[in-house]
Amino acid sequence: MAAKRVKSHAPLSVSKDRVLESAAKNKLEYIRLQLTDILGTPKNIVIPIRRLEEILDDGIAFDASSIIGYATIEESDLIARPVLDSFCILPEELEKRPAARMICDIYNPDGGRFPGDPKYVLERVVQKASAMGFEFNTGPECEFFLFKILDGQLTTVPNDNGGYFDLSPLDLAENVREDICSTLEKLGFQVYTSHHECAAGQHEINFHYADAITTADRVVTLRYVAKAIALKYNLHATFMPKPIFGVNGTGMHTHMSLFRNGGNIFHDKKGPEELSQTAMHFIGGLLKHSKEMAAILNSKVNSYKRLVPGYEAPTYIAWSTENRSALIRIPAKRGNSTRVELRNPDPAGNPYLQFAVMLASGLKGIETRIEPPEPVHKDIYSLTQRERELYKIDTLPYNLGHALSFMEKSELMLETLGAHIFENYLYIQNREWNEYRTQVTKWEIDRYLSTI
Repeated sequence: MAAKRVKSHAPLSVSKDRVLESAAKNKLEYIRLQLTDILGTPKNIVIPIRRLEEILDDGIAFDASSIIGYATIEESDLIARPVLDSFCILPEELEKRPAARMICDIYNPDGGRFPGDPKYVLERVVQKASAMGFEFNTGPECEFFLFKILDGQLTTVPNDNGGYFDLSPLDLAENVREDICSTLEKLGFQVYTSHHECAAGQHEINFHYADAITTADRVVTLRYVAKAIALKYNLHATFMPKPIFGVNGTGMHTHMSLFRNGGNIFHDKKGPEELSQTAMHFIGGLLKHSKEMAAILNSKVNSYKRLVPGYEAPTYIAWSTENRSALIRIPAKRGNSTRVELRNPDPAGNPYLQFAVMLASGLKGIETRIEPPEPVHKDIYSLTQRERELYKIDTLPYNLGHALSFMEKSELMLETLGAHIFENYLYIQNREWNEYRTQVTKWEIDRYLSTI
């Protein structure tokens, strides 16, 4: 019979001895060592508990040549070193046997950090912010769909016909969301809200803001937990940006703020809209570099099926304190809650890279004192092309290929990501774009075969 686990599953303030003590106390059988590839797909190495002390001391060598964006066959040996603070006992909802998870930093055999580790990219930008005197906090709104599994096959058939904020019997997934949220709480999350979203079968779970690295870890964990819990109900959870034509897509609106000594430096009671000059420059940096970072924030061919007018997804590069048709919105609360909401990211990408380029763009705005244009409070979707030109409102890239063309010319993206990830990411994504754009789709056959 499996040993009973303690009730507290939250991460500890840990040392090596504390990890070993907790592992023994909970009679753990194995540890999952977690990392992500360049696109954000979670990977793991499972070790038996008897190897835990060895791995804590020395890390574990692995062949990285088959992990997307990591290394070639000629340079494939890397070392995964678990981060002590990431030790977290996995709840029974996820594991049949007592187990824990640890997130890893990736190193070269010579002891230096591996430049292709997406987490390391975010760490470097966070360190830059710290050197400037800033603490960077993020809070994403993570949306997803729940679809039925029929005859063992994945479908795009929603599990219900509910709408925004609906409850049962229209919302048939209340129990699913409650189980996901309960599991997340056991993993140390502070779930902020959960609810049914606008489209049938669409849901949203938000958790309390935290530093960017912790939040990126949690986005990866949320995607895994949502899928694992959904399967228990014979459902499939997908974070695909636009799985169904004609309805709202799946976004990850990201709230950002900079703190110093416990105070929110985006807030200035005497500033315009109670925003500080630092906040204005941060907004200016995000807007100026929005096209360059689109290939990271919207990383899939499918992402750009979501970014079209009429479905609550931004397409226009503008900001506002009220307007949800703008790329950036400033939520109403002020004081320590003052924050910038960037509305085009989606949850299909790599959150470490996404938060890194968002922060880098904002910091560049502060460094170079980029002033944003005047806010646009009108519904931008309803403006004519001429009116948008008068307001000097530009648009986000139209597709992944368009976005990649901006990224590959961006000095900021190269500087932020480093040459290894920058070059590998462009290669991988251009290959996907070229594969997609040469496909002959059913739409084309239906449209043209009989008429041309």
